[in-house]
Amino acid sequence: MIHALALPLEARPRDFTARLGRTRARTLGMRMRRRHLGRRALVLLVAVAVPALAAPDQWVRFDIGNAGHSTVTVEPMPFEKSGESFPGSAFYYLAAEDPLPMLGDGITSDAGGAVGAGAVARAMRIDNSGVDRTRALECLTAAIYYEAASESDQGQRAVAQVVLNRVAHPSYPNTVCGVVYQGSERVTGCQFSFTCDGALARRPSRMFWLRAMDTARAALSGYVERSVGLATHYHTIAVHPYWAPSLFHITTIGAHRFYRFNGAAGQPAAFRFAYAGGEPLPAPHPRSMAASQQSDPALDPLAVQKAFEAGLKSAQGGAALSGSAVQAPAPTYSAEIQGRGGDAIYRGEKLPDNTQVRPEYQHSGRWISQPGT
Repeated sequence: MIHALALPLEARPRDFTARLGRTRARTLGMRMRRRHLGRRALVLLVAVAVPALAAPDQWVRFDIGNAGHSTVTVEPMPFEKSGESFPGSAFYYLAAEDPLPMLGDGITSDAGGAVGAGAVARAMRIDNSGVDRTRALECLTAAIYYEAASESDQGQRAVAQVVLNRVAHPSYPNTVCGVVYQGSERVTGCQFSFTCDGALARRPSRMFWLRAMDTARAALSGYVERSVGLATHYHTIAVHPYWAPSLFHITTIGAHRFYRFNGAAGQPAAFRFAYAGGEPLPAPHPRSMAASQQSDPALDPLAVQKAFEAGLKSAQGGAALSGSAVQAPAPTYSAEIQGRGGDAIYRGEKLPDNTQVRPEYQHSGRWISQPGT
């Protein structure tokens, strides 16, 4: 018989302790909240059930607005109801804009369509290279921001239209930045006051700058502000410049009065809404004291209007006096061409005339006076 070996028993570790979960002692407040929980649920159930039982025919569980109705009644707008409108309330609602009128036969101008006291400008889209587009947007945004940051949307669009009208007029630079910063090298007398009065030193507000940029982007994409027509000048109602009585007043928008030239300078034929590019840097010109001390006729509206009339009459008189076309001088040819005869080899002296055409072909292309002969 084999006896099992008696193995010694391991002693229990002395550091053994039982881990018991701790329970939170209930306070009097917790007992009261638990007691009133059922009462609160009962009050909520009564608040929901009583209105439904009181009017069961008016309680529709899954009806969302007028989604289940086949016909919808169009309610009048607030300003159309008697007693719910106030003077000017209708202007808070946008109206659809009429399309620009099409040019008819015999009109040779880029502008057309009468509105108010003059013609309407044509769209000018600046979609050339990225450099021209970026610079034009920067300059037009600055003009709108510093000239009409607190004006309405229409007021800002009107300022942008004046800038583009000048770009289209031959008396002003043919770029947006050139128009905006014209005369900025002077201490006073610049075309847009913010370019020479130190306003550019102020940091613009981001919110108002982005708003002006949206207006400028729309104008450069072809939007036309019809209310100002072919206006090329404006001033605030707080001042009265000397040239105002000599120009044609079109309209007043917000704090600005808008004008166009009188005579031929303000007619549609004087404008050409075609963008050629070549935008300069979007910054004011270097300050020049010599330029500030001298008068510049290009910055005077009355001088510009007078010079345009004089130039037009001179051009019309010269065209009437010259009965034939002016012959251009011969170009400069290379030595090889000069050895072959120069300009004489390109002249049409050897073209056949009536004496060199065979008799049976001299009347080719003419109508037969009497058929059959």
